[in-house]
Amino acid sequence: MPKSDYDLLGKTNRIVEQTTITGNIICTADLRLDGELIGDITCKGKIVLGPKSKVEGNITCKNIDIEGKFNGKLVVEELLGIKKTAKISGEVTVGKLAIEPGAIFEASCEMKSK
Repeated sequence: MPKSDYDLLGKTNRIVEQTTITGNIICTADLRLDGELIGDITCKGKIVLGPKSKVEGNITCKNIDIEGKFNGKLVVEELLGIKKTAKISGEVTVGKLAIEPGAIFEASCEMKSK
């Protein structure tokens, strides 16, 4: 078991394609999801939702890049990066927002500064 969050730097949890999880994920290290999740994610690190990912639920994290589909409530402390292949719907609260042309963004959005 790591002694501190520092011990987890550079380590990434991975959930690969053709994997479906029903339930919640709580992690300290970064997370890359290329499968499907029906549930919530709470992550102290960065999350990457790959192009084939699908999430139905709520996410709370420090930073996130989304290339796949997300539906739910998203709370991002710092930067939300929405890539051109992404489809986002629901409620979004962010520190900073970057949306690539071609992305579908059908969500209410609130930006909060620190």
